[in-house]
Amino acid sequence: MSLIPFTEVPLLSRPLRWGMVGGGKGSQIGYSHRDAASRDGLFSLQAGAFDIDPARGQAFGQSLGLAPERCYADYRSMLAAEAQRSDGIEVLSITTPNNSHYAICHAALSAGLHVVCEKPLALEVAQALELQALAQSKGRVLAVMYGYTGYEMVQQARSMVEAGILGAVRIVQMQFAHGYHATEVEANDPGAKWRVTPAVSGPTYVLGDIGTHCFQMGAFISGLEVDSLCCMRSSFVPSRAPLEDNAHVMLRYKGTQAGTTPAVGTLWASAVNIGSAHDFKVRVIGEKGSIEWWDEHPNQLQVSLLGQPVMKYERGHGYLEPSARFERVGGGHPAGYFDSWANLYRRFAWAMAGNKDDAASSGKTELRYPQAQDGVLGVRFVERCAESANTGSQWVTF
Repeated sequence: MSLIPFTEVPLLSRPLRWGMVGGGKGSQIGYSHRDAASRDGLFSLQAGAFDIDPARGQAFGQSLGLAPERCYADYRSMLAAEAQRSDGIEVLSITTPNNSHYAICHAALSAGLHVVCEKPLALEVAQALELQALAQSKGRVLAVMYGYTGYEMVQQARSMVEAGILGAVRIVQMQFAHGYHATEVEANDPGAKWRVTPAVSGPTYVLGDIGTHCFQMGAFISGLEVDSLCCMRSSFVPSRAPLEDNAHVMLRYKGTQAGTTPAVGTLWASAVNIGSAHDFKVRVIGEKGSIEWWDEHPNQLQVSLLGQPVMKYERGHGYLEPSARFERVGGGHPAGYFDSWANLYRRFAWAMAGNKDDAASSGKTELRYPQAQDGVLGVRFVERCAESANTGSQWVTF
């Protein structure tokens, strides 16, 4: 399989008509979605309900070039009005705080739209499962924005484990531990405040905010399923209690081979790791070797095979697995966060167009991207961690 370069040749017969909820002026996440969706010309932003303040949201939408009548006060009015248009939106991205995801996602799927939802998919497992079933019944794509999955070397890591290069997996080590919230920054930062407010964020802070990225990445690369876990969490900034700003989780995975000791894992999520910028690492250790990926050096994958020197695999080279050859720029040039997101949005578009038998999307295989099941597992992870921590760090069945 040859490299898949970025080109200015249309990758679909036409762009998908796209809308957003949330992600208004000053939103880093909103900008990330818009940049990713626009990169390959696969989506065309047509409508939005960008802000809880309708006037501010309309002004922002118009600044993006949208027609005034398609800058809506809320998602309900947008879905109702767009459903009446022959050129109404086909896809909706949800970039609002956690507690609103379920309702918006349910309404969008019910209206027959494909959905790209920020994590968490919902605050309760039952709700996440309901959304998964609804997407299946409607034949719609429900993607969850675990944005790091789009990195080429993450896809390479998954392919190597899947091919058995490491042998049976023994250990999965995950961490996402930054130091930006070592003090009570939320006192003067609304964007941080809702993340430590249980009614909005749900039952956790760092476990749901960054820990689920670790968890999803570990599962994606290793291919393992969790059997049980044990969680210890702390609120080092007292005002955040009962939500944690530091957590340690031990995991036991389901056995995969007869006579093989089941794999184990550890996960550290922290917002008080002073001196760390973005310490997101996943290491998978097997019986024949190990691989390690660090998002501050996303273009490299460290590969260590038994009895051989430690190697660094680099993005953009012909020795990579097909799923990792998702080129935007040649080898040697750094690719980063926005490229990873754009890679996922390209996969989203192909999957969505494929659901409509778009001929231009035929033949696109390697469409690994975070879907509803990943969202369900993320919500279950948060729920089980809270359950374990709240009962004295007892082991709980996943």
